[in-house]
Amino acid sequence: MSNDNRTAIGIDLGGTSIKAALLSEKEGLLDEAIVPTGAEKGSDVVLEQLAGLVKGFLDTHSDVVGVGVGFPGAVNWERTIASHPVNISGWGNVNVGNAINERLGTDLKVVIENDANAAALGSARFGAGRDFDSFIMITLGTGVGGAIIYQNRIFRGSTGAAGEIGHVTIDYDGPMARSSVPGAIEAYLGQRFLSRHARYQLMNRPESMIHQMAENDLHGITPKMLHDAALAGDEGSIEILAWAGHKLGCALGSTVNILDIRKFVIGGGLSAAGDFILSSARSALHDFVTPALRPGLEVVQETLGNEVGMLGAGRLVFQHIDQYGSETD
Repeated sequence: MSNDNRTAIGIDLGGTSIKAALLSEKEGLLDEAIVPTGAEKGSDVVLEQLAGLVKGFLDTHSDVVGVGVGFPGAVNWERTIASHPVNISGWGNVNVGNAINERLGTDLKVVIENDANAAALGSARFGAGRDFDSFIMITLGTGVGGAIIYQNRIFRGSTGAAGEIGHVTIDYDGPMARSSVPGAIEAYLGQRFLSRHARYQLMNRPESMIHQMAENDLHGITPKMLHDAALAGDEGSIEILAWAGHKLGCALGSTVNILDIRKFVIGGGLSAAGDFILSSARSALHDFVTPALRPGLEVVQETLGNEVGMLGAGRLVFQHIDQYGSETD
């Protein structure tokens, strides 16, 4: 397609909300919308929400060339089938493009990708990854996502599932992650796991301001509370975030030793803690990389927040059309 400034719809499908954006290939984000996911109500409700967001943009823009969806789960090689997300009830294997087009009576190109991969592609084009031809993105949220950008494209492995850095183990006797991998990095930095660790560590530190922020016995503690308390100088919270960063750096070191990619972009909600996590991650990364691969190591924070997921999902559409044409599958 020869249009110099194409538009696409990019969607970030989360467990709580679905965020969508209309974006221009050159100018980036033009418009946004958000709806509740309705994950507990099942796949049909979620697909209706997706279709409704797409329709909203199509009603006001006739030049959309396709839809990209960042999906919190496995995606097949052809980027058509999304499978078994942890947080959506009753979702098995779904051809998302067919489901949207059937609901809207359209024939849109719809491209699906793992949500961390989509975020990495958005960062590569619009965010903190713009300075790097090759980098690894880590998303720190409910879980720990990962993606590999190699020479400005997503490295997908042999089946499309490459980049699951959250499931890299740093202790074979460690706690069990949701993936059933013992000692996986997600079992330390996933939101639920980190909050539990913080509770145990701070229960006997009554001087910590977390006791005034969380519920009785610290059951309501969240990573955001830790960040807020760290900003206010709370030593216990600062120590816990540094502990989390050290765990992250251990895992990043393993990926450098395997892939010889030395740049990292850290996104997701927990990345807002910035250097409270990233300083110790940088130190540990250096320690866990073989000396020959240490030059050029860099860990940066993604600055665009959740926008990169939508931007990357839309970017997928442009890349797909450039490679394969605009025909639907």
